[in-house]
Amino acid sequence: MKKVYFLQTCDTCRSILKEVNTEGFERQEIKANNVTVTQLEEMHQLSGSYEALFNKRAKLYKAMDLKNQVVSEADYRQFILDEYTFLKRPVFIVEKEIYIGNSKNVIEELKSKIG
Repeated sequence: MKKVYFLQTCDTCRSILKEVNTEGFERQEIKANNVTVTQLEEMHQLSGSYEALFNKRAKLYKAMDLKNQVVSEADYRQFILDEYTFLKRPVFIVEKEIYIGNSKNVIEELKSKIG
């Protein structure tokens, strides 16, 4: 399976989608088509934690002052399900591997995996 979760209004996501060969990928725009519980569980299984999938740069993260609170894995899960901006993006799934976020290392690793 090849899938990418992204946000169309995110300049970084658009740039990465142009840079990476997404031919053959199922594409899901997360604002128009929210991540389901099943999809989030699959991402969690591949990543090992909800925190790894959580976007700590989201404006809501600062607005809710989550940095100064104790946030559990269950909380991270619920925040992502409740608000699409809390999913760190883009998220690429290639077979049984997951690539989360937009760091240069993650994108380079992804590009070497898909060729």
